[in-house]
Amino acid sequence: MEMVKCFMIVLILGLCHVSMAAPLEEKKSSRKTYIVHMAKSEMPPSFQHHTHWYDSSLKSVSGSAAMLYTYDNVIHGFSTQLTDEEAEQLESQPGILAVLPEVRYELHTTRTPEFLGLSQAAALFPESESASEVVIGVLDTGVWPESKSFADTGLGPIPSSWKGACESGTNFTSANCNKKLIGARYFAKGYEAALGAIDETKESRSPRDDDGHGTHTASTAAGSVVEGASLFGYAQGTARGMATRARVAVYKVCWIGGCFSSDILAAMEKAIDDNVNVLSMSLGGGMSDYYRDSVAIGSFAAMEKGILVSCSAGNAGPAPYSLSNVAPWITTVGAGTLDRDFPAFVSLGNGKNFSGVSLYRGSPLPGKMLPFVYAGNASNATNGNLCMMDTLIPEKVAGKIVLCDRGMNARVQKGAVVKAAGGIGMVLSNTAANGEELVADAHLLPATAVGQKSGDAIRDYLFSNPNPTVTILFEGTKVGIEPSPVVAAFSSRGPNSITSEILKPDMIAPGVNILAGWSGAVGPTGLATDTRRVDFNIISGTSMSCPHVSGLAGLLKAAHPDWSPAAIRSALMTTAYTEYKNKQKMQDVATGKPSTPFDHGAGHVDPVSALNPGLVYDLTAEDYLGFLCALNYTEFQIRSLARRNFSCDASKRYRVTDLNYPSFAVNFDSVMGGSNVVKHTRTLTNVGSPGTYKVSVSPETPGVKISVEPQTLSFSQANEKKSYTVTFSGSSQPTGTNVFARLEWSDGKYTVSSPIAISWT
Repeated sequence: MEMVKCFMIVLILGLCHVSMAAPLEEKKSSRKTYIVHMAKSEMPPSFQHHTHWYDSSLKSVSGSAAMLYTYDNVIHGFSTQLTDEEAEQLESQPGILAVLPEVRYELHTTRTPEFLGLSQAAALFPESESASEVVIGVLDTGVWPESKSFADTGLGPIPSSWKGACESGTNFTSANCNKKLIGARYFAKGYEAALGAIDETKESRSPRDDDGHGTHTASTAAGSVVEGASLFGYAQGTARGMATRARVAVYKVCWIGGCFSSDILAAMEKAIDDNVNVLSMSLGGGMSDYYRDSVAIGSFAAMEKGILVSCSAGNAGPAPYSLSNVAPWITTVGAGTLDRDFPAFVSLGNGKNFSGVSLYRGSPLPGKMLPFVYAGNASNATNGNLCMMDTLIPEKVAGKIVLCDRGMNARVQKGAVVKAAGGIGMVLSNTAANGEELVADAHLLPATAVGQKSGDAIRDYLFSNPNPTVTILFEGTKVGIEPSPVVAAFSSRGPNSITSEILKPDMIAPGVNILAGWSGAVGPTGLATDTRRVDFNIISGTSMSCPHVSGLAGLLKAAHPDWSPAAIRSALMTTAYTEYKNKQKMQDVATGKPSTPFDHGAGHVDPVSALNPGLVYDLTAEDYLGFLCALNYTEFQIRSLARRNFSCDASKRYRVTDLNYPSFAVNFDSVMGGSNVVKHTRTLTNVGSPGTYKVSVSPETPGVKISVEPQTLSFSQANEKKSYTVTFSGSSQPTGTNVFARLEWSDGKYTVSSPIAISWT
């Protein structure tokens, strides 16, 4: 992964999601932070309040440990710092469900509204009053309140349901909030317990965003309309979030050193109390069982309160099994491209041109061909081709354009290294790891990025020509790029490594080269040497696609206040598309071939269709508890998630395949031989007009027969429910075989689609 200055630049480049780190050791002693899950119902009667019981339990194992946070909504329990021995001792006490070590998580527009069809569809969405009742909570790096994206012009009073606050701190007061940015809080106790006091010369101990990522995600979800927005003239137009009338509440949980699970849980605790309607979390949950994953645990509590939780899928693609945030009560979002590009061509001395992308806007190159050198030939370091810090020999690069290979350090930092060594420009070449995917950057010197094939051809020219020359031609902004969208190569992919029967990601949304608000404390590259300041920045990552869905969920919540989080997600999934208007299949930039449900889930969001989906697959908290029973979770593990006594019914047969999910993932055992049979049951709820729906499954799936019973469903009234069963009969296939299909219910007016992924393992 390209990384510099560890965390900050990971965010800014939009490679905004890193897998969960190992439980964090505290640097000062053998103490580290633990999150203690208590069985609240088992509190001895001698205690008047559960916090007294928590305190007494803690004091019984440690005379000095203090509680960092107490929790009541997301879990019953508290966080504290303990030695390993104290943690073991505490876990053995009655009434303690689990003592889990703290985990560090890390973070994972002008064109988007038109691309999603929202600009023409304003009349379809409800009037501003209901839209302005919706509150979208964003857990991230805070907010830059001066951004025009948070102007409250034309908004009425803050919703009476709002119970939140605007907290003061370094460079931030309650006066920074308004009728748009109605809440701002920060959470640092877990961070400071692990890494020591926040250095307030480097970041504000307050909700203020000194990084940019949080401002970008919050303004993407619900930014106000800002005319004349651009980054250095690129992507010029009117910037607007997905839900321009919705209110924003920010919860700063991410700092230079990461986002700590005790702080994340504390923020989710407050967001539930504050009465947010949607939670947007562009941060990584790693690969962990649901009862050990703080994001999954907090999201379960939010779901029970009717709050939709939208999370980024991660940026570890195109590797399979690379997803984060896969709990079925979370909406998991991958990334696709827009139909907009920022071309910058490489023109070689041999007359050949290669297309690249760039957001450079500064002093132009001299209007002539310039000397060209490969970084690997201008360095004494073994990895000199990567343009790492202090690896280039100034005498060999001065006055030249340098070809650098992608990898290890940040793309923009490579340009800074070339510039520091006296180079006047850079061509950045993808390697096999990134293939043909191009992500534009606001480089500090004239530079462009090219795909692997172009990079190989350019390298051949450099090696074969004794006096190679080059120049870069910057073309500005182009729209109407085809095909679009394509699945981004960095977008994390299925199958789901925690529960293979639940297909993830759920959907994709725009996540490449997204323009949105930015912090005034940092330049567009995030590098310390970047003294430029911008109101808007263009970055990429599933961190960018997640808030698109959060904002769209806010629009649907405004239109359908009675819909559950599962109904909203179902509407977005069953109306998503997987084909272009010319009927060609959606492409995956990583392979150049059609993408699959493991890449795009149900497909690319289509918010206008989602507003009126006809039928939805609904789910309740009880359904999810049955799902946990099907996973054979213990009573303790279920109580850690559900925060209440719940026993699986021993007389009932729980099956993961019965979870009423809007997609199908089927796993056959390739070693069994003969046929495998798997049945899935689903229930549809009518949210449209009366109608009779017929089912179809396409295309033909080699090695498996798919049958649906019944084949028609008739609905005569609103909220009527009808069930059906899908039987998958598979013959033997080699291990690793995957086939894909789509199941559709249609009455001629509505089409309700579900992706199917079938694997032999």
